Amino acid sequence: MTTHYKKLAAEFSIAEKQVIATVELLDGGATVPFISRYRKEVTGSLDEVQVAGIRDRIQQMRELDKRGEAILNSLTEMGKLTPELQAAINAAETMMLLEDIYLPYRPKRKTRASIAREKGLQPLADKIFAQNKFDVGAEAEKYISDEKGVASLEEALGGARDIIAEHISEDVEVRTKIRGLFLEKGSFKSRVITGKETEGIKYKDYFEWEEPVKSAPSHRILAMRRGEKEEILFLDVLPPEDEAITQLEKAFITGNNAAADHVKQAVTDGYKRLLRPSMETEVRLLTKKKADEEAIRVFAENARQLLLAAPLGQKRTMAIDPGYRTGCKVVCLDEQGKLLEYTAVFPHTGAGQAKEAEKTIQHLFEKYNIQAIAIGNGTAGRETELFIRKLNLPDAEIVMVNESGASIYSASEVAREEFPDKDVTVRGAVSIGRRLMDPLAELVKIDPKSIGVGQYQHDVDQNKLQASLDDTVISAVNAVGVELNTASKQILSYVSGLGPQLAQKIVEYRDEHGAFKHRDQLKKVPRLGDKAFEQAAGFLRIHNAENPLDASAVHPERYPLVAQIAKDKGCTVNDLMRDDKLRQSIPLQKYITDTVGLPTLTDIMAELAKPGRDPREKFEAFSFTEGVNSITDLKAGMKLPGIVTNITAFGAFVDIGVHQDGLVHLSQITNRFIKDPNEVLKVQQQVEVTVTEVDVARKRISLSMKTDEPKKEHRPATPAKQYQPAKPAYNNQQQKRKEPEPETDMAVKLAALKNMFK
Repeated sequence: MTTHYKKLAAEFSIAEKQVIATVELLDGGATVPFISRYRKEVTGSLDEVQVAGIRDRIQQMRELDKRGEAILNSLTEMGKLTPELQAAINAAETMMLLEDIYLPYRPKRKTRASIAREKGLQPLADKIFAQNKFDVGAEAEKYISDEKGVASLEEALGGARDIIAEHISEDVEVRTKIRGLFLEKGSFKSRVITGKETEGIKYKDYFEWEEPVKSAPSHRILAMRRGEKEEILFLDVLPPEDEAITQLEKAFITGNNAAADHVKQAVTDGYKRLLRPSMETEVRLLTKKKADEEAIRVFAENARQLLLAAPLGQKRTMAIDPGYRTGCKVVCLDEQGKLLEYTAVFPHTGAGQAKEAEKTIQHLFEKYNIQAIAIGNGTAGRETELFIRKLNLPDAEIVMVNESGASIYSASEVAREEFPDKDVTVRGAVSIGRRLMDPLAELVKIDPKSIGVGQYQHDVDQNKLQASLDDTVISAVNAVGVELNTASKQILSYVSGLGPQLAQKIVEYRDEHGAFKHRDQLKKVPRLGDKAFEQAAGFLRIHNAENPLDASAVHPERYPLVAQIAKDKGCTVNDLMRDDKLRQSIPLQKYITDTVGLPTLTDIMAELAKPGRDPREKFEAFSFTEGVNSITDLKAGMKLPGIVTNITAFGAFVDIGVHQDGLVHLSQITNRFIKDPNEVLKVQQQVEVTVTEVDVARKRISLSMKTDEPKKEHRPATPAKQYQPAKPAYNNQQQKRKEPEPETDMAVKLAALKNMFK
């Protein structure tokens, strides 16, 4: 374990004691948000990114230890463990190397080599492999035996070569070198299956495609694999075969005689029959894993941005789920999102019904003193928006809301539990309204994979995706904080230290005993012990509580400290919260102890200044261009406002109000060179775009965000080995561009995590 701590300290460029302290806290049940927010003195102020990184790496290391121990036990039982082998296993730093070491000893099905050994041909194979000069034929004849099942000279020699071929293919150094060769110089090649051209038109860019393995980006690897899975494409990994065989011959051919000729045959056979298929499988798995990691990173970052989108706040809201023939479902919600009334109107099915719809909307607007109107952006969304705007309702914010996932929520167990006697359409409209008021509180009720911000989310490792999304939601929820007296059990379940069962208990206690008056009252909730209270309390807010600190992120364990500061200043805690000059006069150094340092004191002062502050941006009203409602209304050169709905490795999708998002390719986002759209964009960001191309038949819209200023050449000053351009795959405009090679070193992984928790 000491070795692990040293490695982690080196990887994260921190002190070993910081690693030890963090691992001990994690092992003790502390959560990532709690450690990074309330244990800064213990960890040396490690942030969420570093704490999460240490958690994941120590888990990997422990899994490696566990597998190594299992292999040692297996080798011991077989009587094949040697000091050298044990040292190699203990020194292995990756699961792949560990399995390579174990491969020659691992129990396996019968192979041609094992059959040859059963026939007693191992000594012959050893003698041939030594490549000394001798009469190979005469030696091989000694092994012909009816009893052993060796019927001929060629069978004896063939069996010996099989043993040599397997030995070569299982050599640890050989596998490491050939694996590296495949990754550095191998190629992906995809081609369409004959007769599937029309059926697989969405894979047209990959009907005849080849690019290097080392530079193929995530989205292209996953696209080709999906095409293969759907039986539209053939996908091959093409190795540098001649170079691989040459390397093997240099490593194993040591003579120039008949025995060496047989070894040469065994090298070629071992490569083609055993090593190449094994390496192709490994390369597919390795690149899939790498592609998954990138896609999951993109998805998690998009989900985080969507979860942390600016809330409208507590306003009386009318929400409309638009439709043509089936009408528009209308709900009215109070400031807390409680359903007050619902109905349906038919503004798009004739003049008479449109007039009736006007009356209904105006009546409900006045009856509930509506302050905002949320309209889903699905079918008939723009038409419904135009209908509402023409009513000229006074002082009402009219907002188009992304309704992705609303239908998933409306049919879910969560929605049925919340509205057991309401139709799915009513539930969907309620969800649209609530996600305008508070996106985070509503979106946590929906599976993140259903909110429309992913990149091949159904193709990646689902366990890793779920773990990443759980981290993302937990981080977002705890960054914002949760109002204890109004929170749903869904959002409470993501609070540090809680979970679904304790969240349910809190809601039940609240329903039975009324609103919580102070944080300490949480300790009366059944099964919520001291540890859960410690982890959760700082992230739960009680506005208008008896203690003003209960509305802040100051942890209850620090209430005595704040009280002492107030006492020393001869004032109340409320005075500290109201008076900037009073807070600025506090000598923080005076209150530093063994457990409370300047980081915690600084955080406390910030909270006293803005107790329970919401880190999300302020809501800004937005509207699409009038008269541009469908893809047929678009013309090249149009400049339109839009909302970023999804960010991928190759660009960003933007909603411009025509029911079909347009793509701003990576090369069209800005005039300067960027490697990642997240450098300048985020989900829900308001942007201005220019239409560059419209393909109505394929429902593809190409957009640009470039300005008209002269283009300046810009390239990062990084060594060529860190930046390898690759051929393009995503070809929305049938134009090719080069994209950077995905990077996987620890620094980049940490940067990606940092974006996630930013």
